[in-house]
Amino acid sequence: MARPWRVAIVGGGITGLAAAVRLRDRAPTGTEITVYEQSGRLGGKLRTGELAGGPVEFGAESFLMRDPAGGESAAVTLIRRLGLAGSIVHPTVGQAALVVDGGLRPVPGGTLVGVPGDLDRVAAVAQPAAAADRDGGAPLLPPDADVSVGALVRDRLGDEVVDRLVDPMLGGVYAGRADDLSLVTTMPALARAARVEHTLVGAVRAAQAAAPRAPGAPVFGTLAGGLSTLVEAAARESGATIRRDAAVRELRPTPTGWRLTVGPTRDAEFVEADAVLLAVPARPAARLLAGPAPEVATAVGGLDYASVALVTMALPEPELPELSGFLVPATEGLLIKASTFFTTKWGHLRRPDGLALVRASVGRYGDETSLQLTDDDLVATVHRELSKVLGTPLPTPVARHVQRWGGALPQYTPGHLGRVAAARTALRAAHPTLALAGAGYDGVGIPVCVRSGETAAEEIITALGGSAA
Repeated sequence: MARPWRVAIVGGGITGLAAAVRLRDRAPTGTEITVYEQSGRLGGKLRTGELAGGPVEFGAESFLMRDPAGGESAAVTLIRRLGLAGSIVHPTVGQAALVVDGGLRPVPGGTLVGVPGDLDRVAAVAQPAAAADRDGGAPLLPPDADVSVGALVRDRLGDEVVDRLVDPMLGGVYAGRADDLSLVTTMPALARAARVEHTLVGAVRAAQAAAPRAPGAPVFGTLAGGLSTLVEAAARESGATIRRDAAVRELRPTPTGWRLTVGPTRDAEFVEADAVLLAVPARPAARLLAGPAPEVATAVGGLDYASVALVTMALPEPELPELSGFLVPATEGLLIKASTFFTTKWGHLRRPDGLALVRASVGRYGDETSLQLTDDDLVATVHRELSKVLGTPLPTPVARHVQRWGGALPQYTPGHLGRVAAARTALRAAHPTLALAGAGYDGVGIPVCVRSGETAAEEIITALGGSAA
């Protein structure tokens, strides 16, 4: 009788845990799954904490309910698989605002990540250069081509649309800049439409029509118990052995699979595995790939990341507008790039003591010097800028928390997906039992990370000889 498979997953974020669940569901009975997490905490950027006696997210706060094709997102499918569907809640306030000329203006409807499908609806925020978006008799984007979002939108609709709409939207998600970020990676639906449509407005409308949703259907969701409950449930249901504080320092191929070096140099542990799934950011992945796959290591190691800080404050009965939060264009000159009014946006977080939870995100790619401020100075600056934007002095916070995420958000330059696909193809050819997964390769957001982990798990299953399902 053949011995059970041994699969090592390096990285205990939601990508690695989703991969572990998929392996448990699809791999043969008895498969030994071990998750190695360098830190003492699972979940990666999913981290539910407590502030002033109540729960609050110190990392990602929500997930998309639908995938780009209009079906259920991978996050929701995993949540159902883990028995947590009854805990899904949706925003009670969905309207967000933009800071324009120092004041708040509602985010206009009819846009796709800020790119307008109706120029009249964005006129209160930005004046499009409508005459530039002419039909030139050919699709906007040639087959297999990629451009930066900023380059395309500036060319077709002018600087104001980019600076006041698109850039703050992308900055809020990626902590990056529209002029640097890949259209194909960050806005795949628009990229697909741009290969057919002759105008940008037409491409936005086509992309929106290709993924319709029912009127009033929620776009975002979260879990009433906090997103850490997703992490805990995935770890439990995977049946994996969880190794915390276990840094994997080296990978070496063996005649039967892989040898992992785990732990400090002076007290190293050597572990044998039939397959390895790397669910860590690009740079640590590149270090592990340097020995067995140096060309792949070079390809994935070139990805850059932005660092951010999340400043959360509990404020006693502040005068907040009925908004989910606001986004800040870089041209406004503020340290804050986005803010969320947690207890306004999420009804399940509203508190009988009247405290409001407000979070601000600080840090854009290329401007990491702003994160060198001390926690006290960050809080003071955020409090001052929030008061300025809202036009009223905010009360002194009764509690605050600063969460720093160093190197947290990948920056996808044009051509990113093609480079990743080539790297994965080379890796599969050389080492089919070694797979890459995570936000560094496939995009940000909980659904993308879940799908990436599940896809890598399926690749491992195929390489080892097929599933039991």
